[in-house]
Amino acid sequence: MKRIVYVRASAVIVAVGLSLAATGSVSLAASSAPGKPSRAAASSASLPKITVAMTGKKITVGGALHSGGVRIVSTVSGERQGEPVFVRLNPGVTLNQFFKVLPRAAADPNNLDGIASIVIDTMVSRGQTSTIQADLEPGLYVAADIAGKGQPPLTPFTISKAATPAKLPAPKAVIAAIEFGFRGPGKLHVGDLVRFANRGFLVHMIDFARGRSKADAFKAARLLREGKFRQTGPLVTGGGTFAGPLSHSGFQQLVIRNRPGYYVLACFMETQDGRDHVVLGMERVIHIVR
Repeated sequence: MKRIVYVRASAVIVAVGLSLAATGSVSLAASSAPGKPSRAAASSASLPKITVAMTGKKITVGGALHSGGVRIVSTVSGERQGEPVFVRLNPGVTLNQFFKVLPRAAADPNNLDGIASIVIDTMVSRGQTSTIQADLEPGLYVAADIAGKGQPPLTPFTISKAATPAKLPAPKAVIAAIEFGFRGPGKLHVGDLVRFANRGFLVHMIDFARGRSKADAFKAARLLREGKFRQTGPLVTGGGTFAGPLSHSGFQQLVIRNRPGYYVLACFMETQDGRDHVVLGMERVIHIVR
């Protein structure tokens, strides 16, 4: 898939073991920030904690591996940036069966339908920490760090059924991807807990780029819709992801840490005929304020 100037292109599942590969972005949405913790951050701290550690050659998953609401805390060393992804196998599907479907999934991640689901996808830079919240069902999972090139490190793990699953705190807002657009408020506040969800039937992502100004953000959104990706570079100051590619009904939530400004949301997954979702209307400008 095409590499975009300021945001990562859509993730591609490669048929080499569990080779989930994606290009990198230049910033992230959920990294920890110094200062007084917000009410949302305090609420998150009460959730069971799952840890993800990445070295560029290995990914390790530990902590409270139980179903229900969890906070997933990811760190990386040995590489500039990590991108942990959790894929949940459908009940009764074995790892061998999962690997067999990967040649078709390499062409289109939607071919995982009926076999597995991409349930979380976040990013973390070296020296920082990414914290997101998710609601995990019991079952067999595979974690992969898809930030680098070539076959990524991966590890299978099991989420057991909790006797009393924890409940996620209610988010202040929900930004949802659908076919083909985004739904939710046009203004988000720094420090608020926001849910980013895929309510469409296809695999979608919610990437972002910060416009140099309000006018530049709206111009960049228009250029993306017109397929003029490279022309957007001078209009933005950087980008990242609120949620990487997620399967139908997948979601993750996080505390907004972004610098205030106007942001362009976009999905760069592709249709079967090779068109990016963004040219079909999956672009939107939102305003992040203090």
